[in-house]
Amino acid sequence: MRCLELERHLFQSSLLLGNEVCALRRGDAHLNVPCKMTWDEGLADLFSRFSGFITPRFIPYILLAGLVTGVCPAQQPAGSSASLPAQNAAVPADQVVLKVGNVEITRAQFETMVKDLEAQQGPATLSRKTIGDNYAELLMLSQTAAASQLDVSPEVVRQLALDRAQILSNAEFASLKEKAKPTAAEISAYYSAHLDDYDTVEVSRVFIWSHAEGSKDGHALTPQTAAALAAQVRRTFASRGDVKKVIDDTPHNPDDVMVDPEPLTFQRGEMPANMQSRVFALKEGEFTELNDAPGTFVFIRVVKRGRRELREVSAQIEKKVQTQKLREELAELRKKTGIWMDEQYFASSKPGPTTESKAPSKPKISEEKDENH
Repeated sequence: MRCLELERHLFQSSLLLGNEVCALRRGDAHLNVPCKMTWDEGLADLFSRFSGFITPRFIPYILLAGLVTGVCPAQQPAGSSASLPAQNAAVPADQVVLKVGNVEITRAQFETMVKDLEAQQGPATLSRKTIGDNYAELLMLSQTAAASQLDVSPEVVRQLALDRAQILSNAEFASLKEKAKPTAAEISAYYSAHLDDYDTVEVSRVFIWSHAEGSKDGHALTPQTAAALAAQVRRTFASRGDVKKVIDDTPHNPDDVMVDPEPLTFQRGEMPANMQSRVFALKEGEFTELNDAPGTFVFIRVVKRGRRELREVSAQIEKKVQTQKLREELAELRKKTGIWMDEQYFASSKPGPTTESKAPSKPKISEEKDENH
């Protein structure tokens, strides 16, 4: 049926959106928390917080979901979501559970659709009945749209073509990503060839900050008293003495001095470059001083050096090697495919409208197809 493409296009964008908007308000699309907002409140909040994220194509889906569901529902009790409970065994997989016009949906088709959506958006907290109602109304509207020949309108055809390209792109990328997974031997070889990358230092840090002259707080460190305390800390570090005692014996405000209660461990690559080069050059017991602002003193002493074992960093290496192999495969694919771009046109920082017609809004091409994909 010609409406099926349109149905999928609408449904995938808005079926679980009631749950999605509530979650987005809290900055985590997979955060399962109750939401009592009305749709008007949810839309207003979403537009104010995510104005740079929402595209014109996304807005109609929010409105459609609002029209269908009415309000943003509270989190459903455990066991009431669209996930598949044990009693489903009583309903044959090929039994029709939903009819909309001449379209029949079996239990297996409905549950497969829910699983596909959950794989993209996280577990659904809407009840199965609510999702079924949403789906039925979306099928109804898409069938009506097809009957009105909206599915052959230039704008909808362009949107469907774009969605089809995106779905195929995602499928191919997932396939390439799976093929790029390194073997255990490749992970071990990478570790052996990059041992220095997994060196660690256990450090103890001291931060001292001074206040401007004339501070009304009698315990605040002035530039002079801060410098005097820093000199004492420097001497104590050099003699391997008790730095904490030196600091405790010097009157100061709690926010004037910060000392690590316990040593912290850093792997190479986890520190700023300037700090890393100096700290990783130290031997155990040695210290360095980083003072990058007037009246500020930073001391870092290396308590212990070490190296992470292969088993500790295997997942880290797997991701890095997989990303590297994936980039190489994509670069090779670009060469084989033959991609040409008008450099003068694409030199513009913003994709302005063409003289023929305004291009349809397009989902942002982000960097997710990288090591975060």
